[in-house]
Amino acid sequence: MKKDVVAGLGEIGSPILKLLSQNHLTIGYDTNRKLMDQTKFKKFEPIQTSFLHIAIPNSLKFDLSILQLCKKFNPECIVIHSTVSPGTTETIQKKLKVPLIYSATRGVHKRMLNDLRRYTKFFVISNRAPNKQWAIRTFSKKMKSSGIHTKQMKKPETLELAKILCDTSYLGWLINYAQLTNMIAINYNVNYDEMWTFSDEIHKFLGNRPKMYPGFIGGHCVISNLDLVHDKTLDHIKKINTLYSKKVKNSKSVHKKYTK
Repeated sequence: MKKDVVAGLGEIGSPILKLLSQNHLTIGYDTNRKLMDQTKFKKFEPIQTSFLHIAIPNSLKFDLSILQLCKKFNPECIVIHSTVSPGTTETIQKKLKVPLIYSATRGVHKRMLNDLRRYTKFFVISNRAPNKQWAIRTFSKKMKSSGIHTKQMKKPETLELAKILCDTSYLGWLINYAQLTNMIAINYNVNYDEMWTFSDEIHKFLGNRPKMYPGFIGGHCVISNLDLVHDKTLDHIKKINTLYSKKVKNSKSVHKKYTK
């Protein structure tokens, strides 16, 4: 018998732990011991670790943390579910003797348990990874048994960038445009919602005029993920967001109107 370990029991790791635990022996680990089932952890910690699932926040010490967790649990394979900078998968794989899979996570935090099953779980593995085919086959089977559909990409950097450019930063640009149009509407004493009804049918028929609510971009995904790419153009998302918070008095509460 072998176990899986989920390291990092926050908004991503906790639902991943719940899903995996339904069909596999899985224990959770976190530096905040209050988040752990310590009785279960102590009971099964001595058992060999098959997969180590990483769901810790990205930081300057992210790579080092992975290596330390690998040394602690000695897994047969590591899966990173966290959002990472382009090149991270290849860099860490060079330092490991076990295969490393990167599998970006999609979904809204408050309903992540359901979204993990709703969205396809893209994953990728380096060509330099040892036991590559075993890792692919075993990971896919493990996810399928947990109700998660998977799809493999060819190159680590493709998925690393996709998570940022096609998900969080894309959302940031859309909200930015809502912020800009709201600031202009305010200058002309125009109702934002009435103005945007003009695009309703266009979006209905063409699907390319989405109306976003003009709120402040908070949280810890859209803005923080920009720092993983280091692109000056993308940094405008931050600048527009900051400008909006200064220009519009209710910028940080307007979302309540649209998210009841």
